[in-house]
Amino acid sequence: MNYQNRSIKFHTFQQLHSQSSTFVLPNAWDASSARIFQESGFKAIGTTSAGMAISLGYSDGENLPFEKLMEALKMIVNSVIVPVSADIEAGYGTSIEEVVENVRQIISTGVVGINLEDGTGNPEDPIFDVSVQAEKISAINELSRSLNMPLFINARTDLYWLNIGDSVFRLQSAINRAKAYQKAGADCIFIPGVKNIDTIEKLRQEISCPINLLAGEGTPSLNRLSETGIERISSGSAPFRATVTLLRKISEDIINHGNFQRMIDDVITYKDVAELIKPSTDM
Repeated sequence: MNYQNRSIKFHTFQQLHSQSSTFVLPNAWDASSARIFQESGFKAIGTTSAGMAISLGYSDGENLPFEKLMEALKMIVNSVIVPVSADIEAGYGTSIEEVVENVRQIISTGVVGINLEDGTGNPEDPIFDVSVQAEKISAINELSRSLNMPLFINARTDLYWLNIGDSVFRLQSAINRAKAYQKAGADCIFIPGVKNIDTIEKLRQEISCPINLLAGEGTPSLNRLSETGIERISSGSAPFRATVTLLRKISEDIINHGNFQRMIDDVITYKDVAELIKPSTDM
């Protein structure tokens, strides 16, 4: 991907966060899922760390080797013409310098955005100090400027996802972190786990940059989120889990009932699925 194409994709992705309605970002785990999302009409694609790791035989939580992450991201980016944002979890590094170097390599895959979470993966110390995370975001922002490669930083806070503290603490801490991350250079704040519309409205009132939520059971409708002013909602690992659920049902039908219908009725043809891996014409 040349610089001009990447710049176009970045600005396209950035503009999706300033629409009058909430835009849905589906999360792919491989080239074929990315192509299906694109052909269905989605204007941008994210990735799911859980889907990518588990589909390749690893558990989620930065257990997918970084080299394999890079390979998977390249395949996804090369399979579509729409912008791609990468879920890089906490950055695959134990220091800010390591994370920044990893992001340097991730930018080379052609992605125009990243999700960077503040969860540590350590139950004893579950979330990074806000100042450390802000410094990490600032360093990544400086890197993208130095490379002249704009990068859309979706700064994720895991306060609600990990159910840290009581409701009052979570709300105020999420607001404080959002403001600190925005000041450090984040373009959007991702708050997975929050579903209560009153809480969402309070977050919207206090946070001036775009907000990203995670779709799930109990999530308000797209119309309601649009009315509230939420710019983006992600599907997360749900499409991957739905696919695995279908495979389980197909298997159970065959083993328990000798029935093949679920994998035969109304499915994409071999010819059509083969078309998914044909090279995509770049912008």
